[in-house]
Amino acid sequence: MLLQQQVLPPMAPRSRFAIATALGLAACCAIAPCHAEESIAPAVPFYKLSGFATAALSWSDSGDADYTSSVLKGSGAGATARLSANVDSRLGLQLDLNLAAQWSAVLQVISEQRLDKNYRPTVEWANVKYQATPELALRAGRIALPMFLAADYRKIGYAYPWVRTPVEVYGAIAVTSSDGVDATYRWRAGEVKNLTQVFYGRNNVDLPTAGRIEARKVAGFAHTAEMGPASARLSVLSTELTVDIIPTFFAGLRQFGAPGMALANRYESKQKHASAVSLGLNYDPGAWFVMAESGRMRTNSFLGDSTSLYAGGGLRHGALTPFATYARVRADSPTTSPGLPLANLPPAAAAAGAALNGYLGWLLTTAPEQHTVSAGLRWDFAPSMALTGQFDRVSPDGVSRGTFINVQPGFKSGRSINITSVALNVVF
Repeated sequence: MLLQQQVLPPMAPRSRFAIATALGLAACCAIAPCHAEESIAPAVPFYKLSGFATAALSWSDSGDADYTSSVLKGSGAGATARLSANVDSRLGLQLDLNLAAQWSAVLQVISEQRLDKNYRPTVEWANVKYQATPELALRAGRIALPMFLAADYRKIGYAYPWVRTPVEVYGAIAVTSSDGVDATYRWRAGEVKNLTQVFYGRNNVDLPTAGRIEARKVAGFAHTAEMGPASARLSVLSTELTVDIIPTFFAGLRQFGAPGMALANRYESKQKHASAVSLGLNYDPGAWFVMAESGRMRTNSFLGDSTSLYAGGGLRHGALTPFATYARVRADSPTTSPGLPLANLPPAAAAAGAALNGYLGWLLTTAPEQHTVSAGLRWDFAPSMALTGQFDRVSPDGVSRGTFINVQPGFKSGRSINITSVALNVVF
């Protein structure tokens, strides 16, 4: 009930039960869906403390850039260190409270590497829920953004077959929660079980020594439909986005008159309208599973516009689950710009303009273009514990650096980089 998940992760039934038990969520809607016919929270107050952990190592065969699972991390595998535990390792604790017959609350705190390279815990969820009717739930506080199939469990490595969710798709929205309100309504249409969610809020992320990310007027909806082993989720999000990390650069552009003003207004991310839409499909009859997701992101800034997708599946044979995935992201906006016109400028101004043009060219390569082929094996060797190994062949395309960070001078787009990872996942 309080983990707020609507779509089953692609796991064996044994794994689903282990997660639900370990996280101590009173009803089966911890990891399985909560349907309208299920009862609301018991009247007797109680609390439950549970958690999850991932201990992982990733190795890169290239020292020209860091491979990472999120651009909000400070380092990864590659340039900083060929072997890194920072890509996927995390620890999470969750406190669930049933306050009364219709009132409940959840607090989830996660420790993982941040942009300043420390593991200082942060609050992922902190909200109060009012179950107005068996079908309608209202929440206020810090709530998971319902984008993508794994939105509600993307931090819980045990809940999906891979070492990490595909970075080409899930990396498009690195911010995973918002402070605000939402309403969720469960309903049926024949054999189809539906869940419709609307939300509104905001999010601020401080970037140590680098600025901030501010998302205001975060609004949208998500709809999940299930029929037998098939499920689908459509999500739409709109926000007013500010990424305040390089104000001096845009101030420098504006010193070059109308052409510089036009470039600054085009690429600066300051209260720009941004939007995202995603569609995910999952079919999981038990012995095997297939799933696919696609997303489109529009930012109207130097962050660029993109379309991403992945498709994959796996087979379950006892405790073993081999899997394979293909993922891709492409830039839908130009990744080059003519920049400032330098003809007829005095030598000093031309030199300054050339430096700004060079930085702008580099900045536009942050719009990711990349494809990845992945294969791996998950081993559920004990209750509530799983060991997963994964090999990724990651290929940045065009002039883009893809999803890599800490790019070094020797980095070349179009050259594949091999990533080998292993992760021990536990829920308790």
